[in-house]
Amino acid sequence: MPVLPATAETVARAAQALSRGECVAFPTETVYGLGANALNAAAVARVFAAKARPRFNPLIVHVPDRAAAEAYAEFDETARRLADAFWPGPLSLVLPKRAGCGIADLVTAGLDTIALRAPNHAVAQALLAEANIPLAAPSANRSGRISPTSAAHVAAELGDSPAMILDGGPCARGIESTVVRVTGDAPVLLRLGAVPREDVEAVLGHALSAAGEDTPIASPGQLERHYAPATPLRLGATSVNADEALLAFGPNAPAGASTTLNLSASGDLAEAATNIFASLRTLDEAGVSAIAVMPIPDHGLGEAINDRLRRAAKSR
Repeated sequence: MPVLPATAETVARAAQALSRGECVAFPTETVYGLGANALNAAAVARVFAAKARPRFNPLIVHVPDRAAAEAYAEFDETARRLADAFWPGPLSLVLPKRAGCGIADLVTAGLDTIALRAPNHAVAQALLAEANIPLAAPSANRSGRISPTSAAHVAAELGDSPAMILDGGPCARGIESTVVRVTGDAPVLLRLGAVPREDVEAVLGHALSAAGEDTPIASPGQLERHYAPATPLRLGATSVNADEALLAFGPNAPAGASTTLNLSASGDLAEAATNIFASLRTLDEAGVSAIAVMPIPDHGLGEAINDRLRRAAKSR
């Protein structure tokens, strides 16, 4: 499994591998994805196998833009407004799947909806253009584990499963896309992510509906336990024990931890979002009894960070 710097030559090689039905890991602005041809059921099955991902959990399909997306989904006025406001970028839309669109049923877990987004990353866009196919691409890690924000993370997680890992450097946003379902009268927030709730609501002109606990799984990120390190997490920590690592936030981190990493010493939520997964991965390797996590403000990007921390802290 070669890890190769993303160049015009390696992107072309990756596109050829995708056309053969192989899987390729590539960077986006959110996290690294493990991509396969979304029109090829056997290729998509390789993604599920590499991740040990449950097949009821659908995948997000990556396309270059709204024009490409409209071949696979039915867009209403609201969906077009959201796509035009945030694409390319870290917003995924769950929409009615267009009949006869060719997307493998495994991608959508047999549902009549499909999740789509256009990534805002030069390598991802170059790969989509070169391959000229829609790419089903969940995060390039084992299911339920910490999402990868570097090529090295992908290699550590998936070993030889990808035919190639395109190295485009660290991901700028650091957490996955926000997911909004637009299939009825009121758009529904299915997953908090790199586009804050308030930004989506500003475009809509009204509040987003929240997905209920009994909402069927229609996108990634809805499982109760997800994004999890092997080391237990202790949330809301205001003090720390000597046998714990500390995931700090802000300028007033308590002393006494075995190891400390600060998501943002200045208290910047965007910086914290960029650092969350890489920091969890580093502390998970520190050989401590637990990772104590300081409180994170629950607004803006803090909502998405806390969502991931709560899911990561769920008991096995």
